[in-house]
Parts: sequence; C-alpha cells; structure tokens
Amino acid sequence: MADFTLTKGGAYDDLLTLCKGAPARLSGSANAARAVEITAAMLKGAGADTVYLQPCMVPHWVRGPKEEAYYTFAGKKVPLHVCALGGSVATPRTGITAPVIEVRSFEELDRLGKKGIQGRIVFLNYPMNQTLVNTFAAYGDAVRYRVLGPSQAAKYGAVGFVLRTLSTSLNDYPHTGTTHYDTTLPRIPAFAVSTNDAEELSRNLRMKMVVTLFMKASCRTLPDTVSYNVIGEIRGNEHPDEIVTVGGHLDSWDLAEGAQDDGAGIVQSIQVIRTLHALGIRPARTVRAVMFMNEENGGRGGEAYAARAATDGLQYIFGLESDNGGFTPRGFSIGAEGARFKEFTDWGTLFQPYGVYEWHVGGGGADVEPLVRVKAVVGEILPDSQRYFDFHHAGNDLFENVNRRELLLGAVNMTALIYLVSKYGI
Repeated sequence: MADFTLTKGGAYDDLLTLCKGAPARLSGSANAARAVEITAAMLKGAGADTVYLQPCMVPHWVRGPKEEAYYTFAGKKVPLHVCALGGSVATPRTGITAPVIEVRSFEELDRLGKKGIQGRIVFLNYPMNQTLVNTFAAYGDAVRYRVLGPSQAAKYGAVGFVLRTLSTSLNDYPHTGTTHYDTTLPRIPAFAVSTNDAEELSRNLRMKMVVTLFMKASCRTLPDTVSYNVIGEIRGNEHPDEIVTVGGHLDSWDLAEGAQDDGAGIVQSIQVIRTLHALGIRPARTVRAVMFMNEENGGRGGEAYAARAATDGLQYIFGLESDNGGFTPRGFSIGAEGARFKEFTDWGTLFQPYGVYEWHVGGGGADVEPLVRVKAVVGEILPDSQRYFDFHHAGNDLFENVNRRELLLGAVNMTALIYLVSKYGI
C-alpha cells in the first residue's frame, strides 16, 4: 500500500484540481458547491463502490469588498494588513474612526473597564506562546481572544476590535477565523491584523504617537442554506454494517485556496479509497471517506453525519480525521484509554518506517468527534506542527505551499491505520 501511494498516489494532483477549481470554499458559497461536485467525481474516479451526498443546513457569511484599516502616526496614515474575522458585522458604510487602545489580556481589559474602553477601538495584542513546541497548544491558548474578544471589548463600550493574528510567524498575512458574539451585547466589527503590523502598531502606541485607527468592512450574514457532505465508500466483505470513517473538511476560509486547511485532509482521505481499490483490497469492514462540510464556522457537517449514525442501524467503530495540514506525519491521537488504546499502539512498529512514532491518548478532529455519541473511537493524524500556523486561515494557504512527498506520507499512514481497523476491528 505504501509503495503504491508514494509512487502512483493521485492525492497531489487531486489537491491541485480542488484548490484551483474551487478555492475559497466557505460554506454557502458557489465555490463550496463546486467543491462538492469536484470531490464527488474524485471519489468515483478513485473507485468507491458508492458515492452520495448528505445534506446539511449551513451558515452563509459573506466578506464583501476588501476590508480597509489604517492608523494615524505623527500625522500620517499608516495602512494595515487586515481581514475581518469570520462572522463579523460590518462597519457603517463610511467606516469607523476612533481612538485605539492596546490590551494584552482579558484581565487588562477588565481592569480598564468602561472608563478606559468606552468609545475606543480595542487592539488585543496577544502573541502565540513561542515556548510551546506543539504549536496547536499555543493556538489553543490564544484562540479564546479571537472567539470571545469582540464581545468582551463590547461589554465595556468598545466600538471596534482588532486582534493580533494567531500565527507563530512574523509576516504580512492576517489570519481570519470564527468569532462568537454574545447576543446580550452590542456586536462590533472585528478584524485580525498581521503580526508584522501588530508589532509596529504596538511600538508606536508605546511612543504615544498613535491617535486614532480607521476600520471599514462590508461583511454580512445571509440566511442559512443547504450544502452537503460528500461520502464515498468501499463496502466491507465480512462486516459490511460496521463503518470505519476517514475524512477531512471540504469547506475553507475565503482568503485563499484552503490547501493545508483542509484540502490536504480531503485528498488524503480520497487516496485511502484509491489505494484500496487499485490494489484490489476488499476491506472486512466498510471503509467510508467523508468530505465534511462547514467545519470552519459551524460544524454542521460533522453533526449531520453523527445524527445519521445514531439512527441508521449501522455500527460506527472508528473515525479518523486529517485536519492538521499536509506536513510530515509524526503520530496519531486516539480517543481511547487502557486496553483499547493498546490495540492501536500494538501496531506501532508497522508505522515507524513511515515516520510515525508517537501515539497519544487524546481525541479526534472536530468533524469526527461527534461520533463519540454513537460509541465510536475517534482519532486524528498528527503531522509536524511547526509550519501550520504560517498558513492557517490566511491568504497564503495555497497549493504551492504543500509538499507532495509530505502529503503522500500522511496518506500512507492514514491508509494503513484504516486498513488495520477495517481488518481486525477494535
């Protein structure tokens, strides 16, 4: 299986087709609909016995024309690299100009209170923790400021919110991502600013030379619309009613092509089907590849899949997700403990020649995690994390920034684990 995938695997070509044919696949968009068609055709071409669509209602947020922002410094306008956070409301048509104040934590925001925040734009400058080698741990620490920050600022009368981009690198790419508004508080426009600009803005604020900041956006939320999970499966020849799921999420943010997040996981999952079919391997249990819709700003696809799993009379035994980028694989996270976890680690030596040495008790990706409710074990592949947040939710998440060899190595390890579970169960 590994030799075929590494020499004849089509995942990289599939990624090119997906990224260039349907970039910016945000749920509800025309490109998301196009991606459904593209990946359904890919699964058929890969040799799936059955390919079908599973409907789900998804949110439909539209960014609108490119956002604008600048601050005044020594009487001059300094433009900023910004993007609206996902779900942000628009500014007034002419934009917002207001005094800007820097804070570095929610605690500092609380100390300033309404007296220090009222009528201002809050610039929340919290760098991701560079001392954490696992960059997903650093992201987990910082992401609360993106999700909750606008409402926390609005609580004290802020009129706008600007977040230092969640990235481990210094560059000019702002990174978007979902924000959640507290419905009991005013909804204020929410931007991310690039890390380079965040550093410069902070320096100039410390010099007390920055007076005001201007921000303008035209984003809006439209009514929910129908979209689809795309599902392709190879039916098991011994236990066809036991389902082994592998997948990634088909939607992506709208700033680029969604290559690492999560085109890589999509095409790796299709490669599992392609490899089994090409080698004539009929799995004992049904192997199902799922292209989940709406992971980025709602999770509706994963919920729809789990809801169906609860009622269709089938037994869902395992769900594996790839949603950490197409980098060199290092390990797997498995949502099991004790003897059940040992069933996975007993296979560990089989994976070592292909770069996987680490097995962690943890969980699955966001789309497969709901399968826990039907007593499935869930997991996710863990690639090297050092470069992921160079591209996550940003305008440089492009096909050209994915390495073919790394992508296929991930598919090798995913295929091996899915095959072993389908053959031996857990």
